[in-house]
Amino acid sequence: MKGYSFPRGVTMRRLLFASAVIVPSLLFASYGAQAQGTPSADQIIRALRPSGPLQTGVRGIRPSSSAATPAATVPAANDPRPAAEAAAAVPAMPAAGASVQPQVAPAQQAAAPSIDLTVQFESGSAELTAGAMRALDELGRALSSEALAAFRFRIEGHTDTTGSRSTNMSLSQARAARVAEYLQSRFGVSNSRLDPVGRGQEELRVQTPDQTPEPRNRRVQVINIGA
Repeated sequence: MKGYSFPRGVTMRRLLFASAVIVPSLLFASYGAQAQGTPSADQIIRALRPSGPLQTGVRGIRPSSSAATPAATVPAANDPRPAAEAAAAVPAMPAAGASVQPQVAPAQQAAAPSIDLTVQFESGSAELTAGAMRALDELGRALSSEALAAFRFRIEGHTDTTGSRSTNMSLSQARAARVAEYLQSRFGVSNSRLDPVGRGQEELRVQTPDQTPEPRNRRVQVINIGA
């Protein structure tokens, strides 16, 4: 390069080689941080925040299109039945002043907002690992945020199929309770907002035979159950 002299022992080839090594290293570090599989607090908020009204109990019930008061019906002129039988088949009109309840369509229950988190415990116990606490820190920040402060959540513990069903059910309940305890003690999430439940191996994400270790089945599911 004209007008510029490299330090002794440094050549253009060495500079280009150093750049080729440094840039991929930075990209790999960035990718590694994202590849941990731990959702951020913002991602958890987006997953758990309902897109519409979310209320406790049945929701999405809509009246049918029929009017509240049924229209009067008279027998058709060409009804082949005897007059008395045809008249008896006509719906009776409500008495004057009587209230008529509108017909209601069956409940259209939408799926509750939820998210699956990989929360690693010590083998065969409910003790949280360091990785589990990192995941729960993001969950705690999300649940204590203004966006989710009005809602309650079911904390479901799930296991894989190693061990007996009864053992897995008890273990999953203990782990769900441990998650709720961590959220309460570290982030002040009220226990009235958390419902820890053990599911054991009854709701596998990945179907496997018995006695199959499957990390994707060892998870915690968080479900928004309303205000």
